[in-house]
Amino acid sequence: MTDYKNLKLIASSSPHIRAKDDTRSIMIDVCIAMLPALFVSCFVFGIQALVLTLVSVVSCVFWEWLYRKLMKKSCSVGDFSAVVTGMLLAFVCPVSLPWWAIVIGAFFSIVVVKQLYGGIGCNFLNPALAGRAVLVASYAGAMTTWVTPAEKIAVFGSAADVATGATPLALMKDGAFDQLPEMVDMFLGFIGGSLGETSAAALLVGFVYLLIRKVISWQIPVAYIATVAVVSLISAPAGIGAVDYMLYSIFGGGLMLGAIFMATDYATSPVTKPGQLIFGIGCGLLTVFIRRFGSYPEGVCYSILVMNCCTWLLDKYIKPTIYGAPKKEKKEAAAK
Repeated sequence: MTDYKNLKLIASSSPHIRAKDDTRSIMIDVCIAMLPALFVSCFVFGIQALVLTLVSVVSCVFWEWLYRKLMKKSCSVGDFSAVVTGMLLAFVCPVSLPWWAIVIGAFFSIVVVKQLYGGIGCNFLNPALAGRAVLVASYAGAMTTWVTPAEKIAVFGSAADVATGATPLALMKDGAFDQLPEMVDMFLGFIGGSLGETSAAALLVGFVYLLIRKVISWQIPVAYIATVAVVSLISAPAGIGAVDYMLYSIFGGGLMLGAIFMATDYATSPVTKPGQLIFGIGCGLLTVFIRRFGSYPEGVCYSILVMNCCTWLLDKYIKPTIYGAPKKEKKEAAAK
């Protein structure tokens, strides 16, 4: 016989949704999806890629723990969100970046961008991209030094003697189309660049995993990449074929990484499907414009950050239809 006096009942307001997923499980899935890109970066750049990633992850976890400890708040490092931020921050940095620099970037990402606004879900900018933007502004030389593939650097010590080279996007920016690497190398990741963005193949594996696990939806990544593809195809400069220019624009730089892992961040992207499509298109247009008309050869970081600032606007004016409500009430609700 049921003991109703000791039965624990939980009363909550609607809607009542039951799901096995929580923040921790979602963040662990994201970490798993990034492992193929991490493996490729370690193969191409050596053990230093793993060391830089570990330093970034440990720094992010430490800064989050320390801040919440000092502010007398509950510890939140167990949700793995700081681990995801640490991996993404390392992925958008060159493998030769000094460890102390990425510790500074981790502090800005976690404390300034995330915790000062209330913690996970309250930030309006992607923490890893904001940290990268600060590092580029503060240490431009270190953040734009690209180690050539298979050029292993020491775990400790200076990387001054390591061979470096231009990224494919930098070569296209300078019009040096004859020096571009093979398309196969671009796709597999045997090119210079940030340690987590070089291999489009590895990132696509992570994308498929996230779709299967239903962690993200296809709207933002597909709209983002398709916009860059279409605009690049119709605006190819002289000296290179339109299709080749489009493929180099897609596989080069951080487009795949940004579209799959950063533009889809729950807290900084729209909640509605139409809003996500517009968000992805906006990111794509800004990326192409920055690459073609700006002084910087890459535009993924700043395009996503700009669109993050527009997310509230998309959520305000693009609202789902109220089920069962009269047309007049639907229009009034959409106008609010």
